[in-house]
Amino acid sequence: MNKKISKALKKPATFAIVALIAISSLLTTAFVNKNFEIARNLDIFNTLFRELVINYVDEVNAAELIKTGIDEMLASLDPYTNFIPESDIEDFRFMTTGQYGGIGALIMRRGEYIFISETYEGFPADKGGLLPGDKILEINDQSAYNRTQEEISTLLKGQPGTEVVIVIERGGHDQPLTKTLIREVVKIDNIPYYGLLDENTGYIKLNSFTQNAGREVREAFIELREEHNIKNIILDLRGNGGGLLHEAVNIANIFVDKGQLIVQTKGKIKERNMTNRTLNNPVDTEIPLVVLVDRASASASEIVAGAIQDLDRGVVIGQRTFGKGLVQNIVPLSYNTQLKVTVAKYYIPSGRCIQAIDYAQRDDNGSVASIPDSLKVPFKTQGGRVVYDGAGVEPDIFVEPFTLSNISIALLTRFHIFEFANQFYQTHDEIPPADQFEITDEIFQDFLSFIEGKDYSYTTDTEMLITMLEETARDEKYFEALTDEISSIRASIAKTKKDDLITFGDEIRMLLKDEIAGRYYKQRGRIVASLNDDADIREALSLFRDREKYSSILVP
Repeated sequence: MNKKISKALKKPATFAIVALIAISSLLTTAFVNKNFEIARNLDIFNTLFRELVINYVDEVNAAELIKTGIDEMLASLDPYTNFIPESDIEDFRFMTTGQYGGIGALIMRRGEYIFISETYEGFPADKGGLLPGDKILEINDQSAYNRTQEEISTLLKGQPGTEVVIVIERGGHDQPLTKTLIREVVKIDNIPYYGLLDENTGYIKLNSFTQNAGREVREAFIELREEHNIKNIILDLRGNGGGLLHEAVNIANIFVDKGQLIVQTKGKIKERNMTNRTLNNPVDTEIPLVVLVDRASASASEIVAGAIQDLDRGVVIGQRTFGKGLVQNIVPLSYNTQLKVTVAKYYIPSGRCIQAIDYAQRDDNGSVASIPDSLKVPFKTQGGRVVYDGAGVEPDIFVEPFTLSNISIALLTRFHIFEFANQFYQTHDEIPPADQFEITDEIFQDFLSFIEGKDYSYTTDTEMLITMLEETARDEKYFEALTDEISSIRASIAKTKKDDLITFGDEIRMLLKDEIAGRYYKQRGRIVASLNDDADIREALSLFRDREKYSSILVP
């Protein structure tokens, strides 16, 4: 070989070797420095904690102090990175599998006691005769007085096959009742109900994305299509807080082709980044599809709704979703504890991430507040429609969310509707099927008699504004001049409030219908009874009847 050529080749090689050595040295130094910082700060924390426990004036609960420190540390990162102590492992398992060992009942606190609010059909609480409204007095000889819901829930849960003895107080019985139940594996259905809304439209209500959710939705859809020859389908994800990511992919796969990108996860560790595509042949890629969402639709629900929207496969109806585009992994820790840690963000087919831009700023319901348009980044669906990132999934058709009147809220929070349903159940052996049951004038009059003399007082926004006006008028010395006008307004409000039971009668009837149907037909009955009064469903059915409008939404 020519010496000049040989020399020329050696120079880049030498340079590359020197560069690699330099980079390696820098990386090693950075790694050492990082490890030193970790070790240094852990040593500071350890020293501080030891000296605090030794020197603090009062006795310190070391476990509680550490738990508080861990929780506060993780809270500074994002809302979904959490420490899971050993005592909460069962609750975490329920979130991912939908299963737990227990009696199958929902509970609520009223005053100093915990009450049964609902039982799951076919599980120990239901089979053992527990009823909504039962006050829990004792569990396995332990008093339930002044216990929290979490404490009572822990006492009721346990290994399947074990016995739990519950002493309850029930209206209409002079003496407490004792119920002996055998705990079972309680499996909460991903799909509490599916069926027909009309002769052409199927409906599937999906409450969670635990194991087998995709298979269950597929089977429900196939049954509706083959046995009832449906022409449209509604997938209801309202109130669904999400769950397993791969189940979201499986559900989208029912309606989109095999090999289609549904969601990508991208984080700091590139080797863990994943591209999730549909793996199976679809069931139906043509049937008109509506996905219902609301502010409580989160995570896996947003993957399904967002993917269906990005692929122009169906129409999303309802309200803007929660805005959770963060992926968590579970890391085992010592002493049977775990760390649920955010490791990535997920991106749906258009490339957008639905994670709220600032997840630290949220409304009272936990969802992200409104995001200025200037902070949103536009993306395009497969067909060219413009969609945006930064604040959940915006529906294609927005429906005003249903809000309760003040009087309905008062009747609910003071448990008058709950108690009337209990009384109705005890005095009526049966009611028509949930889809046919209505609150007749006779039943409504019985309810009005039931609440006569009971407290359901409430303060309207107008009354609060009047109170503020009074205070301001006193400060500014105008109160005496405005006394007559303010008194007149208060009198008018009081007169109007007396008529609220009639003014909002349709709304109160709806609440009564749902509660009473739940007594006879459990959770399924509540859902069925509510369908006729559902504004989102009415919008979806109207859209299905207007094929031109449906198609125009999916075309840019």
